[in-house]
Amino acid sequence: MKPDRETVRAALDIARRAPSVHNTQPWRWGVADHSVHLFADRSRQLAVIDHDGRELAISCGAALHHARIAFRALGWRPTVHRLPNPADRDHLAAIELAPLSRIDRHVLSLVEASATRRTDRRPFLPATLSLPLLDQLMGAVRAEQVAITPLLDPARHRETMVALAHADSVERANPMYQAEIAEWSGARIGAVRGVPARNIPAATRFRRGMPGRGFGFGELASPPIDDGALLCVLATPTDAALDWLRVGEALSAFVLAAARAGLATCPLSQVTEKPLVRDVIRLSALDNAGQPQIVVRVGWPVTAEFPGAAAPRRPLDDILADWPTERPGRS
Repeated sequence: MKPDRETVRAALDIARRAPSVHNTQPWRWGVADHSVHLFADRSRQLAVIDHDGRELAISCGAALHHARIAFRALGWRPTVHRLPNPADRDHLAAIELAPLSRIDRHVLSLVEASATRRTDRRPFLPATLSLPLLDQLMGAVRAEQVAITPLLDPARHRETMVALAHADSVERANPMYQAEIAEWSGARIGAVRGVPARNIPAATRFRRGMPGRGFGFGELASPPIDDGALLCVLATPTDAALDWLRVGEALSAFVLAAARAGLATCPLSQVTEKPLVRDVIRLSALDNAGQPQIVVRVGWPVTAEFPGAAAPRRPLDDILADWPTERPGRS
């Protein structure tokens, strides 16, 4: 027994909601008779900040997790084979599907949360997360075989903030980086990629203590408050392509669990873009245990315009192909 094509399309339509670096959406899907296959779309890899493809793989991992929960919500159990073809580095996952006897209400709530989840680049309110709520978020990440360290200690938080600010400063001094940012930000109405100006906070002299990437011109009103977000570091024991994919799945699990609880989130991928910054965070935040892969800001959102406008998504037909008749991994 196999799902019909409309069920597969419905699941992959939900997977399109996954977060990705600069909203590049660097994935394509191949649909076979009894399986669905995830491929990297290298035409959307960021050449300057992501020359090794780490952030592309993390983005694709987030789409993979979104697809997993979508299939479960539609009554199908996904069995995932990660990196199934050693001869093809772009073939990131194969999903086999079998009928489910019942649908988990928790999965349905995560799919519902995916419809309103946004990357929120504004400062968050200075209100702490309760320990039970933090435990839920950490459990969602650990279920994906990824470690998570919340930076509750002020000194570790401060050192990580300084490291991220250093990464941003070094990158902004690179003209090639500036050109890449310009290409993938400030998208106007009708664009189906990149970070729209409406999702970038407007410049203000009041934004202090706020880690993030300088995307340039923004239109999103931002309150004059210091950022009260908690920083969480997602890490893996090793640093291979499989780790990157799993981190993406864990990131998806984290942001959906947060959205379900009414929290705002913002991934910070600069942690891996400069070796010095990564070393500092590994030593200061992780006590030299594990490889930091991404930092996530999480906290209670400002009340105005939450969750905010959705970033554009590629049309579903642009990322689907019949496989193996067609090659979905390249544009």
